[in-house]
Amino acid sequence: MTLYIDPPTWPGHGRMWSHLVSDVSYDELRAFADSLGVPRRAFERDHYDLPAHRYRDAVAAGAVEVSSREVVRLLRAAGLRRRKGSAWTREP
Repeated sequence: MTLYIDPPTWPGHGRMWSHLVSDVSYDELRAFADSLGVPRRAFERDHYDLPAHRYRDAVAAGAVEVSSREVVRLLRAAGLRRRKGSAWTREP
């Protein structure tokens, strides 16, 4: 099981955010997020949004640090990328 996380460089709601993704399946991603106690409402299209203060928790649990470009590349290569505006935007 390998999960990936980009640096918390995405602003929103007065915080900075990271994206947590899987290159295998949404089930793998959900299981990892559940193990961290990430609420399911944090899932958006193809990733979980994690606030900056949870970044180190994800890395300590085994998430691999990658760039934001690499997150998108991994999702596309796995066929898991869902662009904004796709019909399915919440948890699978």
